[in-house]
Amino acid sequence: MENSDIKDINLAEGGHRKIDWAEREMPVLRTILERFKKERPLKGLRVSACLHVTTETANLMHTLQEGGADVVLTASNPLSTQDDVAAALVSYYEIPVYAIKGEDNATYYKHIGIALDHKPHITMDDGADLVSTIHKDRRELLDEVVGGTEETTTGIIRLRAMAADKALEFPVMAVNDAMTKHLFDNRYGTGQSTVDGIIRATNILLAGKSVVVAGYGWCGRGFANRVRGMGAIVIVTEVEPLVALEAVMDGFSVMPMADAVKVGDIFVTLTGDINVIDKHHFEGMKDGAIVANSGHFNVEINIPALEEMAKEKRLVRPYVDQYEMPDGRNIHILGEGRLINLASAEGHPASVMDMSFANQALAAEYLVQNAADLSKNVHSIPEEIDREIARIKLDAMGVQIDTLTKEQVKYLNSWEEGT
Repeated sequence: MENSDIKDINLAEGGHRKIDWAEREMPVLRTILERFKKERPLKGLRVSACLHVTTETANLMHTLQEGGADVVLTASNPLSTQDDVAAALVSYYEIPVYAIKGEDNATYYKHIGIALDHKPHITMDDGADLVSTIHKDRRELLDEVVGGTEETTTGIIRLRAMAADKALEFPVMAVNDAMTKHLFDNRYGTGQSTVDGIIRATNILLAGKSVVVAGYGWCGRGFANRVRGMGAIVIVTEVEPLVALEAVMDGFSVMPMADAVKVGDIFVTLTGDINVIDKHHFEGMKDGAIVANSGHFNVEINIPALEEMAKEKRLVRPYVDQYEMPDGRNIHILGEGRLINLASAEGHPASVMDMSFANQALAAEYLVQNAADLSKNVHSIPEEIDREIARIKLDAMGVQIDTLTKEQVKYLNSWEEGT
């Protein structure tokens, strides 16, 4: 297709096989796709999506397409694109894609602009880049936007800040806040895929290493527990007292980052904030320290400060930059500070993205049906959607659960009976 910008269309066959493989692990999204094919709830709608271009995202795009949507996809991270998947989407599904793994920032934002030239009725974001660009630079598009969906914690933070400033001009569904998203995707998906990314990039043994986890949200919880299971000594850094207390009760050491840098071998940021690892932290790190990000944008690590400090930078392995400090110490940054689980690995397993992207698809449908009644704010996924996704997932896994009896329902809804 001429209206795409991808690396190589000849990669399509391999990408198509990978998309099919992922689809086998996505029964919830498959169920939604079959209904969408019959009902066509998104017919006539233009959707611009800024998401990681992976096999799981490809299945979401196909689902939206079968629901009647006119879909365009661009990357939400310059290093997360799977070029063969991008080619397959263009060749097999005729979905325009603007994404090339390793593209520079100028190309990245050019692609976002092209995706917005689609004049979307619905935006689908992973970090709020489409929404923020519309509000800052493309306000002529606002009249046609019905609403948006947001996948990540970082994006939700940005959007809630916009809403608090009365700057948000259309409703956005907080997909990240759905229970079937953050309890599973963030915890089990990020937990496993971050370990995968670090191992693929470095081939190090985690057992016996001191691993510093910056942030004990759902992503941090997942990673901390998985890396502990591989024999690592885990240290958590936090800013929220309740969350820090939970980390202590879960059996982890908790300390400020300024203390953790003295003992840590591996550092992973999972916060969504800026300069979580900063210049003064680099000054205290041990020789050979490995630093990675699995939160969102690469601003979590102050790489510009490190580059100013270092006397030399060299690529020692794919996705591993070594910075030699004036005192002879070496500090290693993985994946240019971008999401390591997507930079050097393949992101979350399809079975967990199944629920996340089911939320995306159903959130788009919900927007179409209810946009007129939704305020210009960030809205939660309705509980009934969340529960239905969980029900379909359990059915697909062959898991059955109990049902309350009439007597139990009555008891739970009454106050007369006591001890």
